[in-house]
Amino acid sequence: MPLGALLWDMDGTLVDSEELHRLAFNQAFAQAGLELRWGRREYRDLLAVAGGRERIRHALAARPDLCAQAARLDLAALHRRKTRIFGALLAGATTLRPGVARLLRQAEAAGLRQAIVTTTSAANVDILLGTHLRAVDVRFAAMVTGEDVAAKKPAPHAHLLALARLGLESDDCLALEDSGNGLAAARAAGIPTLVTWNAYTEEDDFCGALGVLDHLGEPGKPCRQRSGTPLGGPCVNLEDLRAWHGSLPRAAG
Repeated sequence: MPLGALLWDMDGTLVDSEELHRLAFNQAFAQAGLELRWGRREYRDLLAVAGGRERIRHALAARPDLCAQAARLDLAALHRRKTRIFGALLAGATTLRPGVARLLRQAEAAGLRQAIVTTTSAANVDILLGTHLRAVDVRFAAMVTGEDVAAKKPAPHAHLLALARLGLESDDCLALEDSGNGLAAARAAGIPTLVTWNAYTEEDDFCGALGVLDHLGEPGKPCRQRSGTPLGGPCVNLEDLRAWHGSLPRAAG
């Protein structure tokens, strides 16, 4: 079965944005008068909890000293505040990860369908589409956000919904993720997956990934590969993705 679609995660995959999320959470906590601040290592551990509101609940449950403050919180309003702060940071303080724009354009030119499959909010996706992805001029055939599914990654719901919206089978596609949660979600949906780790996910378990790299690479900025069939050059190209996808065993029938 030829490769028919690329399913892109957003945070950490299209953009290196996890640090912006941490900063936005801390700013929102400060503005709300909540005595909670997340350091880099603490936030890296919290990323095992999918979803911003879920992450806040988890952190507060571990802090009985904040019980009185937490009781006065409007969690939905706090998360909306964090989303607004993150949107401003995303629009002005980050870029697409190395190789992303190049590979998006290659896939577009080749007629491959592409989708964003994320469990962040639709508002965050809209900001990315209106800023850093605007110049890439790529048409996404489907988009799935955290508001579309009952369970977030590592559950497979988002990927399964993307397959349904695209009208494709799992082995028609290739997912691009940055984390152990994302890899687990895509693989639970039966989708072969390429991982490009970042500073917050490099210690995750990536067993079962088609390949594991630090990024997709650019001319003059070669990617570093941890596992998978060796690349044909310093960057991941569409030919590499097709070769990896084509090498997968297929079910008889």
